[in-house]
Amino acid sequence: MTSQLNVDTIVDKAGSGGTNVKVANNAVAVAEGGSATTNVVQGLAKARFVSDSNMTFYGSFNIASGTDNGEGNYTYAFTNSMANALYCGPSSVQSSGDKFGTIHTLATANFIVNVFNADQGVKNDGSPHQVIFGDLA
Repeated sequence: MTSQLNVDTIVDKAGSGGTNVKVANNAVAVAEGGSATTNVVQGLAKARFVSDSNMTFYGSFNIASGTDNGEGNYTYAFTNSMANALYCGPSSVQSSGDKFGTIHTLATANFIVNVFNADQGVKNDGSPHQVIFGDLA
């Protein structure tokens, strides 16, 4: 027999709210249609940031620092390393021109983003925005 727990709020043992509630790394969520499940931890972004070409961060998660390596080339270091270099992340670039960003080099402790001018195919400074999915170490 299956059981169901109906609650309005989950709090930790101290009663301080949900800030210390943990989900196991094998927890699953039921998909919208109800016929499939997905692993909750696997589906979470492991890092993200919004920065400008001067390496000013306007929001970040699990990003320790950024380095401007030259025209359109940036290195970002993780606060918590990835388990391996087999992660991925969609890039976007906020700019006044027609630019796009790509992850160039992946490592467990950092990654490199290149920003290109789409019309000319050459590196140009831009404001990369990144989200990373994969496994944390």
